[in-house]
Amino acid sequence: MALKTKDKITLFWFRRDLRLHDNAGLYYALRSGYPVVPLFIFDRNILDDLEDKKDPRLTFIHETVDGIRNELKERDADMLVEYGFPAKVWEKLVEEYDIAEVYTNTDYEPYATDRDKEVYRILKKKDIVFKTCKDQVIFEKQEILSGQGTPYTVFTPYSRAWKEKLNDFYLKSYPNKKYFMHFQKWAGPALPSLKEMGFERNDFDFPSNHVDNALLKDYAKERDFPAKEGTSRIGIHLRFGTVSIRDLARQARDHSDTFLNELIWRDFYQQILFNFPHVGKGEAFRKAYDFIKWRYDKADFQKWCEGKTGYPLVDAGMRQLNAIGFMHNRVRMVTASFLSKHLLIDWRLGEAYFAQKLLDYDLAANNGGWQWAAGSGTDAAPYFRIFNPASQAEKFDPKMEYVKKWVPEFGTDEYPGPMVDHKEARERCLKAYKDALDKANQ
Repeated sequence: MALKTKDKITLFWFRRDLRLHDNAGLYYALRSGYPVVPLFIFDRNILDDLEDKKDPRLTFIHETVDGIRNELKERDADMLVEYGFPAKVWEKLVEEYDIAEVYTNTDYEPYATDRDKEVYRILKKKDIVFKTCKDQVIFEKQEILSGQGTPYTVFTPYSRAWKEKLNDFYLKSYPNKKYFMHFQKWAGPALPSLKEMGFERNDFDFPSNHVDNALLKDYAKERDFPAKEGTSRIGIHLRFGTVSIRDLARQARDHSDTFLNELIWRDFYQQILFNFPHVGKGEAFRKAYDFIKWRYDKADFQKWCEGKTGYPLVDAGMRQLNAIGFMHNRVRMVTASFLSKHLLIDWRLGEAYFAQKLLDYDLAANNGGWQWAAGSGTDAAPYFRIFNPASQAEKFDPKMEYVKKWVPEFGTDEYPGPMVDHKEARERCLKAYKDALDKANQ
């Protein structure tokens, strides 16, 4: 049945914060003084661009939304679930209900920022208050600034300032449960099915949203070795907010400084995206690097995508990505460096391929990682750092366990030789980068 109420209500709009526990925007909504109706919109602006109709991320979101609805039903509450274009959905909602306030959590991506501005205008016409809250990061926007009052563009000083500012206040969980009685009591219609939205269910085995303390204890020494289960696999849960960043940061502070640094990288790239929005719109962070003359060879790009480059660590990484929507972080650096520097193919193509395949795809982190690998980003190291994929394999997969798992034909006649010579590719890359920077400085 439809939600029938003539009373004023508060709507809480779920986006990348899919949990009832420790959710900042939901906490403030529940304390707004009005009955709260949660809302989720399956956004056609995003879904219509997805080529894979069995995209596991959509199954993950669908199952999570269904899980939240079941939690709400235990309290005789429910969630409005819409499928459509957000602006059109909001134009309908403001006509149907007497909405006093709308709460949501801030999303820093360019599309999300534009979408929220449009929704703000729709709500303003009806004098509806629209409030956004910080939830997916510990520090956002310009909370961490240099001594000159400018955003940090290098990670190490940023992380130092981040840790200096951190105290228990920023890590406290919001006590949402105390206010659950403020949910509007009602029963909603069935969730739109994946089929109705033009998708199919994917029976994917998603990683747990729990990080074991024992894993964190060994994280610093195990995380670089792709054959070991030494990383958290928590990325998809951070991406869609099925885990609280505050819970994770507390756990990291108590058990692993190295893991805490990984969470700080997330904050760092989110503030880069906010303060330098051009990076989210396909431009290099350091604009001089947009002068690089990339080569585009469709066959070479295809070999990289399929994991058939003749460099075992690169191939293992790409095949892992294609098979399970995840790639070990060390290997992400090697594969990204290989595409942009060995093949001299525009990093944006690799960024887009990762965006299509990664379960934990996050624009800020993906863009930041790719620009770091390509040398065009925030990293302080000069552009002539070029990973040698062979020596990276020797160092981080010495027994070739990871390689053999994902490239079973390695060591047989079926496995191709290297598609480029490392030394020649390195020299070609250095020349192309030097020419670009010379041109930028003219």
